[in-house]
Amino acid sequence: MLATALLLLLGLLAISVPVAAVMGVLGLALNDFFAAMPLQRAMGEIIWNSSSEYILIAIPLFVMLGEILLRAGIAERVYNAAAQWLSWLPGGLMHANIGTSAMFAATSGSSVATAATIGTVAIPQIRQRGYDERLFLGSIAAGGTLGILIPPSINFILYGLLTNTSVPRLYLAGFIPGALLAALFMLIILLFCLIDRRKGGAPMETSWAKRIRVLPDLLPPMFIFLAVVGSIYAGWATPTEAASLGVVAALVLAVWERRLSFSMLRAVAEGTMRTTAMIMLIIMAAQFLNFVLAAIGLTDGLGQWIQSLGLGKYGTMLLIIAFYVVLGCFMETISMMILTTPFIAPIVFALGWDPIWWGIVLTVMIEVALITPPVGLNLYVVQGMRDRGPVTDVIWGALPFVAAMLALVGSLMVWPDLALWLPKVVMG
Repeated sequence: MLATALLLLLGLLAISVPVAAVMGVLGLALNDFFAAMPLQRAMGEIIWNSSSEYILIAIPLFVMLGEILLRAGIAERVYNAAAQWLSWLPGGLMHANIGTSAMFAATSGSSVATAATIGTVAIPQIRQRGYDERLFLGSIAAGGTLGILIPPSINFILYGLLTNTSVPRLYLAGFIPGALLAALFMLIILLFCLIDRRKGGAPMETSWAKRIRVLPDLLPPMFIFLAVVGSIYAGWATPTEAASLGVVAALVLAVWERRLSFSMLRAVAEGTMRTTAMIMLIIMAAQFLNFVLAAIGLTDGLGQWIQSLGLGKYGTMLLIIAFYVVLGCFMETISMMILTTPFIAPIVFALGWDPIWWGIVLTVMIEVALITPPVGLNLYVVQGMRDRGPVTDVIWGALPFVAAMLALVGSLMVWPDLALWLPKVVMG
């Protein structure tokens, strides 16, 4: 049964069938072959229940927030300000790629939006300053992944919904790992450029006077962050309400920058509807597939098989991490989370791992999937903004940052309080 499901899943993905359709077809096929009753009769109720949760309203709002920031022209000023403060390090503007990505991650909640925003501004610098193209492109793709680990995050909302876990706690848990991952990315750039200084390009001229002068340009991301995350922990808003406050704050910034127009709002609306429709279709198809998998006993059977291996707490976790590394090479990230969480999460919890901790580790593994070929979405976002060269340049440039992500997962296994300490201190 498991082999049949995997073969059908990989076969449909291999012929480029859309992910939502793959999960729907797989659910119907497994129902026909293995179910004792026609489970498709429950499809309407399952789809309604999976799409009517109040917290899901935050998804289109966070998508809209990222779309507004992408089109409001804020990215260039923030990037230039970050460059003034970080370009003295070996690697120059590649550190600005990571630093600016971390700041935008604290506003958009989307990795793709973060990578697209930073890439638009940063890529022209490759030729102008003679950077190693592969490493520079890899830093943009990897920096973009911070969009789902540093709060606010669409993936945390979905995980919280799937596992009945507190989203505010997940947001708090993401701060320290997110900062550590950004630091690891910068360390990788530093090491590469110390070994071969030619990779770091021509140094950028700056002064303390210029750095002080551009400090106000760093305020917009902080303004959005305080509006969204600050309102949650001040007790003023739920995550859904905070997302709407973020949209209002982004519109205020667009007005301030004199970029608000009818054409801009139309582009924002189109981008928001397109992305939201894709996410919601995946959610509905995955929920039906998960229902079928549970009904035919595959979910329980897989859990019992993994536990029967007798690998222990850490050995089983390493097996699960390896599973996500492989799966991430073939599957889109949101569908991967929605599809696997219902049967992997109970196994993880039964081993004694904390649900909040697993939410952070799972998010890091999804970040790995964003920059591993052949389906890594951030790789193609960055490649799409170039005017030359094969996508393999981006792939090779991103691989060192995959090692940093796996190192962070290892650190979280050894020191779980890297994720759990802040939620305990703030919320008890």
